Amino acid sequence: MTNENIVAALDIGTTKIICLVGEMDDEERIYVIGHGQSPAEGLRRGIVVDMEKTVTSVRKAIEDAQMVSGTEIDRITVGIAGEHIRSINSHGVIAVGRSDNEITSQDVKKAIDAARAVAIPVDREIIHVIAQDFSVDDQGGIKDPVGMSGVRLEVEAHIVTASVTSAKNIFRALERCHLGVDHIVLESVAIADVLLTAEEMEMGVIVVDVGGDITTISVFYDGAIRYTGVSSLGGKNVTSDIAIGLRTTVDQAERLKVQYGAALASIVDPEEMITVQGAVGRPDKEVSRNVLASIIEPRIEEIFSLVLREIKKAGISDMPAAGIVLTGGGSLLAGMTELAEQIFDMPVRLGSIGRIEHIPDELDNVRYVTAHGLLHYGFRHEPLKGGRSGRLRGFLKRFENWISKRF
Repeated sequence: MTNENIVAALDIGTTKIICLVGEMDDEERIYVIGHGQSPAEGLRRGIVVDMEKTVTSVRKAIEDAQMVSGTEIDRITVGIAGEHIRSINSHGVIAVGRSDNEITSQDVKKAIDAARAVAIPVDREIIHVIAQDFSVDDQGGIKDPVGMSGVRLEVEAHIVTASVTSAKNIFRALERCHLGVDHIVLESVAIADVLLTAEEMEMGVIVVDVGGDITTISVFYDGAIRYTGVSSLGGKNVTSDIAIGLRTTVDQAERLKVQYGAALASIVDPEEMITVQGAVGRPDKEVSRNVLASIIEPRIEEIFSLVLREIKKAGISDMPAAGIVLTGGGSLLAGMTELAEQIFDMPVRLGSIGRIEHIPDELDNVRYVTAHGLLHYGFRHEPLKGGRSGRLRGFLKRFENWISKRF
């Protein structure tokens, strides 16, 4: 991509792979100018299980995005997620370097590096160190200490780690597609860019991303991410329940879920009937839509119960004031917000994509929020005029070297 105002993002999801190409104008407004999509063949729960199929799926999404946008894609911002992601909170402290005790950006970097110095297993690598807030001489709650005076600088940081082998396999798949990486981004961080308001992040909010294979939980308050967790259930489990309960194929079960599904049986008219196509030559049959909802509701309750357990594990004493934001393709079932409010006993809203000036109609829903978040992240963390070295490029090189020494 020779135009520095163009960025490509790749969402390697559990059910689909999406590539978006965006362009930023002189007023820093972002427009989606191309997209491609393919089924996530060769991946399970965010982990590569078949390299050839993964490479084929990535190439298909990239080629379609190139064709629509008229742009050659050679570098991308890519998201990472899955059950192999772990996070911890860490503390770093340093003495301020200057003789006049003025805190510089170099001091901030040293404090974050001090927080990074935590013991992690040899099969894991740090992919993010996100500063939450700073303290200067025991004065806490500081967002940006640069320019302040003090002798002691402390930082609270959120550290995200990934499985080395899982990350390595994603890099290998991208290499085989001849793609360079500008940023590797935790998907929860990218989603927050386009899903949450500054007020929600300050007040406290929980993002529940109901994906195909997994559900991701992210907790934000005081303007920063505080906790990330993963539940091993998602929309595919709902589809499987429907297929078993109605004795139909998985494809038909998915169609019924999308077209007629509801997370609450009480909101569905029991007199409304739907046609279920028979499997293996069996005749079609008519069932009440209420029956379909009665199959779906227990599984959604289970998913939300696991989310609630993750929230309690996060050690949050008070539930976030801004409540819960639901996102992901699995959140689009009718009655999801109502059921979530019953289980979590707090306000719940369905997310919507913001901070992108133009989105094609077919992409303007939360099924594609991660891809849009990655696109926004790519623009906001990459200088428009100043080359494509990126501050994570050095990390990626070190990460690749680190991998090569061990494998």
